[in-house]
This record gives sequence, C-alpha cells and structure tokens, in this order.
Amino acid sequence: MITPAVLGPLGVLGTEVVGGVTIIEFVLLGLVVANLLARAIAHRTYVATAREDGADAVTRSLFLEVTNVLIVLGGFFYITVHLHGGVIFTVLALGLLVTDFFEFEARLVEARTEIPLERPKGALVASSLVFLYIAYQSLFFIIRPLWELVV
Repeated sequence: MITPAVLGPLGVLGTEVVGGVTIIEFVLLGLVVANLLARAIAHRTYVATAREDGADAVTRSLFLEVTNVLIVLGGFFYITVHLHGGVIFTVLALGLLVTDFFEFEARLVEARTEIPLERPKGALVASSLVFLYIAYQSLFFIIRPLWELVV
C-alpha cells in the first residue's frame, strides 16, 4: 500500500473502516449504484428524445459519462490500496466504459433506422459484474462469519 503522505488528502480513502474494508470500497460501491441509476435515466431519455425529436437529437448523458470516468479513476486509486482487488475492479470498470461507448453507438443506429431502441444489454451485464464484484469486496464482512463456518 502506498503511504498516505504520497497521496495527500486522498490517502484517507485508503484507511480501514471495519473488518478490513476501506473507505474507497464504499465510495466505489456508491459510484456503481449511482451509475446504474444514471444508466436507467439515460436510457429513458434516449428513448423519449429519439421518439420526439429524432435520431439527431440523441446525445450522450453527461451524468452517465461522469460516473463511468469516476469509476475508472476510483479503480486506479483502488489499485494503490489493494493491488489484486483493484486490478480486477479496474479491468471490469474499463470493460464497462468500452461497452457503454459501443452501446450508445448501437442506440444511435437504432434511432437512425427508426426501429425501437433496445435496452443496453451489454452495458447492463457489465454494470452488474462491476456491482457484484465491488459489493463482494465491500460487504463481505457481513457474511464472513457464515462463510468461515462453511469454509
């Protein structure tokens, strides 16, 4: 782990809160939940905009893009706190970023050809994987006593 002096005020995110869980893990969990909510709102906006104003009016959701970038940047910081978990999370987050980029382009193609816009299935799967992994990392202390009985 990198010492907090190197990271300045962000170093507090690497401190342990409870049962080996660090603050950054809870921050990432909150970002991923916000990303899922932003994804739902953005899709509804895409569908409404394509129906009312046409394909040329459909633009990327700023809130969704900001949460995607914050998740990736948070993953890079998480690498400095927990190398193994951080690398896995960051790879999943980068996959989410790339998937989301291509899902939006697919929605634009659907809007231009005037077919109904589908849900972004690939991005939903990628978001679910990111959510499941960070929930496992941050909330494992809840099921640890039961897990230790089994294993």
